[in-house]
Amino acid sequence: MIGALIVGLARFLVGGRPEWVGSLPSGLPRIYFANHGSHLDTVLLWAAIPEHYRGRTHPVAAADYWGRNRLTRAVSLGVLRSVLVDRRGGAAAGTDVLKPMEDVLNNGESLILFPEGTRGTERLPGPFKSGLYRLAERCPEVELVPVYLQNLSRAFPRGALLPVPISCGVRFGAPLARLPEEGRDAFLERARNAVIQLAEPA
Repeated sequence: MIGALIVGLARFLVGGRPEWVGSLPSGLPRIYFANHGSHLDTVLLWAAIPEHYRGRTHPVAAADYWGRNRLTRAVSLGVLRSVLVDRRGGAAAGTDVLKPMEDVLNNGESLILFPEGTRGTERLPGPFKSGLYRLAERCPEVELVPVYLQNLSRAFPRGALLPVPISCGVRFGAPLARLPEEGRDAFLERARNAVIQLAEPA
């Protein structure tokens, strides 16, 4: 019930009509990776997944934002069923921040990931961090689906209290093929370009 209300509210405020231009909805385990310009990104991309697959699709979200109080934790964990990660963690903290995401994928479910790591202000995504590459290495059977979120940084810019009524869109591309012996930097740039190519309709 609450999930349906969140989906309906997000679509009422900014639209978010999904376009499947290079792939179709699927129950196969996937990583949907997208540009990141707004705190609405998570909700709108999750809402764009068909309802019968949505419950098996888990956003990866920053614990310092989505876990900061009881309300945001209730939405992120209770409704979106997010995987909360500590952006300050990692090898230095003695934790494997990828392990919870790997467990989701190995359970046959999907993730929503924003490889920039933080919100940007530009129309096109900035450089991708290494997490997407490392997950793709650990879970090679998982499909990697690029997604472009249109106008989200304009509809709900950094510091805004309420969304601006600008029509937004969610465009899904073709799964990213893996190339033999491709290094990290080349993979991440190719993944970023796959999102950029979705910025304009085909």
